[in-house]
Amino acid sequence: MSTTVARAAGVAGETAPRTARRGLMLALATIGFAVNFWAWALLSPLAAKFQAALGLSSFQQALLVAVPVVVGSLGRIPVGALTDRFGGRVMFPLVSLATVVPVLFLGLVGHDSLTALLVGGFFLGIGGTAFAVGVPFVNAWFPPERRGLAVGIFGAGMGGTAISALTTVRLVTVGSTATPFILTAIMLVAYAVVAWLLLRDAPGRVVPTAPLTQRLGATLRLRVTWQASALYAVAFGGYVAFSVYLPAYLKTAYTLTPADAANRMAGFVLLAVVMRPVGGWLADRFAASRVLAVALGVVVLGAVAQAFTPGLAPIGTVAFLAMAAALGAGSGATFALVAQLAPAQQVGSVTGVVGAAGGLGGFVPPLVMGMIYGHFQSYALGLALLGVVALAALLLDILSVGRRSAAAQP
Repeated sequence: MSTTVARAAGVAGETAPRTARRGLMLALATIGFAVNFWAWALLSPLAAKFQAALGLSSFQQALLVAVPVVVGSLGRIPVGALTDRFGGRVMFPLVSLATVVPVLFLGLVGHDSLTALLVGGFFLGIGGTAFAVGVPFVNAWFPPERRGLAVGIFGAGMGGTAISALTTVRLVTVGSTATPFILTAIMLVAYAVVAWLLLRDAPGRVVPTAPLTQRLGATLRLRVTWQASALYAVAFGGYVAFSVYLPAYLKTAYTLTPADAANRMAGFVLLAVVMRPVGGWLADRFAASRVLAVALGVVVLGAVAQAFTPGLAPIGTVAFLAMAAALGAGSGATFALVAQLAPAQQVGSVTGVVGAAGGLGGFVPPLVMGMIYGHFQSYALGLALLGVVALAALLLDILSVGRRSAAAQP
């Protein structure tokens, strides 16, 4: 009896420090994700300013905003594979310091011509790859039954884009064009130093030994890679699309003022960010596929309702907020699915591919919505197409993913 009690006390004594260390690692990873995403989104709030100052066309302005996002999305594929090999302790400081270079270039000398902005924006995309560092890092620290919540909390670091949206223009107004870039560079350097001193990879982390190209090839042969990519392209891609296009939609469809439309967009983004860890938490308690099924079902219903352009009070507001909550929860549940089904030594590689799909998925809907409105002077068909795509993802989740997710659930 005494031996059993002693062992229990010993286990309890070991569990508390380990739990605290897991919490510290999760917090540091989330902060790093938010700071790098803050840097990644610096050009978007200033796009109108650069358009006026440099006489850019609408296409050039869109290209300026798109370049860092596309590069950051595609860059997650090799960065995720490198994280599998070298770990988050190396990759988080490395990505952060690498992002400092384009941030300072854009702030100090690279904002006087379109060419310089595009070159700087290309390398600014490095900041967007931090997502593919954090997911395998956090995943390795937590047991399977808690990974959904942990990765969901980490995913809330995507709110770094909101920090950029809320502060960049104001900092330029009170200072100069260089001010937000210098401040962000300081934050990146400070984080890189703290991360190098405090971050530690999880004990027992599985380190792959195969060459990078061989590991990427193996990742692309995994069924979960393509299934999760399709689901994330709808869930996170839908969030990105609405966060980019919602102000324009609200101003056109409901004749709202720019300030009112921006405030409503901020509410949409905030709810989606908050619901992301909730989706991961729910996926820990139920099969991730079930959480995704409910989320995608809500998106289908919300898109169909909004296709009729109902009044904002209350139907339109309820539809958009329901879709925000569903897209956030679905994004969190998708990476709970990755944590459940991807081999431990390939989580980073899978995350890179899936993260790229989500980032790129956000740019197709705004283009489609703009083209449809330009041709028909109505958004109804575009929103109906969103409902169709969400329904296709729902069927994929039910028919193909559900059984594997349920079988993997502890």
